[in-house]
Amino acid sequence: MGFLTNFFKSRKQIVFLVLLFVMPFIFFDDIASASQNESPEVQVIEISGFLDPIVADMLTTTLREVSPLETLALVFQVDSSETVVSDEKIAEIAELIQTSPVPVSFWVGPSGARATGKVAQLLTVASDVGIAPGSRIGRFGDLVIPLDHINPAFISLKESDFETTSMGYDEVINRGFARPSPVLLEHLVGIDGFQVTDKGSSVEPVTRTQFRELGPSQQFFHSVASPAITYLLFIAGMGLLIFELYTAGVGVAGLVGAFSLLLGGYGLAILPTREWSIAILILAMVGYAVDVQTGVPRFWTVFSTVALVVGSLFLFDGVSLSWITQLAGISVTVLVMAGGMPAMIRTRFATPTIDRGWLSKEIGTAVDVINPEGTVEIRGVMWRARTSCQTPISIGSTIRVISIDDLWLEVESIE
Repeated sequence: MGFLTNFFKSRKQIVFLVLLFVMPFIFFDDIASASQNESPEVQVIEISGFLDPIVADMLTTTLREVSPLETLALVFQVDSSETVVSDEKIAEIAELIQTSPVPVSFWVGPSGARATGKVAQLLTVASDVGIAPGSRIGRFGDLVIPLDHINPAFISLKESDFETTSMGYDEVINRGFARPSPVLLEHLVGIDGFQVTDKGSSVEPVTRTQFRELGPSQQFFHSVASPAITYLLFIAGMGLLIFELYTAGVGVAGLVGAFSLLLGGYGLAILPTREWSIAILILAMVGYAVDVQTGVPRFWTVFSTVALVVGSLFLFDGVSLSWITQLAGISVTVLVMAGGMPAMIRTRFATPTIDRGWLSKEIGTAVDVINPEGTVEIRGVMWRARTSCQTPISIGSTIRVISIDDLWLEVESIE
């Protein structure tokens, strides 16, 4: 028994020594495999729409936190024509691009994309730029980036016409400002260190690609801060609040109107606007409210329509608003304020559920010419009226109600 006991003890010692010798190799092999699986990746960040504070913060955060141990390169996919951030912010982003510990590349794509304005100036800092067919680069404007930050290939643009115009795909390629990159994968293949597997007629990427996007709330406010949505929210919010003034209690229209007005105000605070245009739009809605109360479109409706057109045309300073959006906003507002809402108010105050018997024999004043229809004022309330007399009732004449016909008052001139 003693022999067997010693034998098994010796066997355990041998196994222990073997494991002690082999385990480090297994451990380091796992580390090597993990390191191979976690090789640096390429991060793709999309810049679409206006370069606003939300997108700018995402860019600066990404550039500050990027690590060469985890990231092979940063690729900014650009389709943006305007910036609504300060020149200092653009210069800060350019500084971060130039001092980035990993290569920074720009791809103007997909086809039809634009990189213009101060967004295009950021391209001049990068060492690698690609462009898809049908895309354009240019309209750099006055440089806000120091010349020592700009890639030598773009220095000639400072004195060129491209400060005010843009150049297309062929010209960008011929002048050596960018390399042809019809699709994103082809652009990624041109980045040093990006590995692919040749499949004959196609290639399959080996290097991992991570796409970074705005979060849901960030994307929401980024969309709100576009000119078209800001304009429509601001107009709709004021219109719904006016509607709420003539309804009992606080309803859905008031809540939606207040929320829309807040979002529209946020967009106006982000975008470059003219304060006097905002004031004119507010004045236009106040004018509409006056005539909505009377139930009849009159002077204030005409005044407000003119103010609405002027305020809409000059609302944004240096930022374009499509004529389709302007036409839609103006047309719907005029139709609702001059037609739909006054009719609703008349119906509300002239509904059969309200006793109107007290109006019989009441004395009032003709607000406008009644020939044969018009408007009268009785006890401070406006009513639609008509007369069967052949002689028109002039403005300011004293009238008497002789009968009530549905929503209409039959009146006659006392004079």
